[in-house]
Amino acid sequence: MEIINFTVYGTPVAQGRPRFSSKGGMVKAYDPKKSKDFKKYVKLVAAEHRPEKPLEGPLQLFIRVFKPSLKSFSKKKHAAAESGELRPTTKPDVDNYVKGIKDACSGVLWRDDSQIVELLASKWYSETPRIEIMVVRIKEKGETG
Repeated sequence: MEIINFTVYGTPVAQGRPRFSSKGGMVKAYDPKKSKDFKKYVKLVAAEHRPEKPLEGPLQLFIRVFKPSLKSFSKKKHAAAESGELRPTTKPDVDNYVKGIKDACSGVLWRDDSQIVELLASKWYSETPRIEIMVVRIKEKGETG
């Protein structure tokens, strides 16, 4: 079983809404700067863990997003957040984090996002903001090794 496991340290950035510009009657969509910069960073970290060639076949993707604890938390709330009892239920949505991560890892860890057949993503609070990523290649029927 092939497994790629790594952590991207720093405050997670959700994929922002695309921005649009027009030039000569042509409309172009582009990522907001913050999203674009974060994707570059994730791609750089993912590249340190890249296989010899991008993974083929069906994949499982596990993503754990650790947002910074809020400064307004009381000591009791802060402790609950650190232990995982208190989870972030505020925006951005967890799938907005996933979009940027998948974009960054596509072509680096795997060929195409369509290979992801199973996905588990979760949001947590932590004093150490980060994103933990694990990719598992699923063996197909009849495959050996």
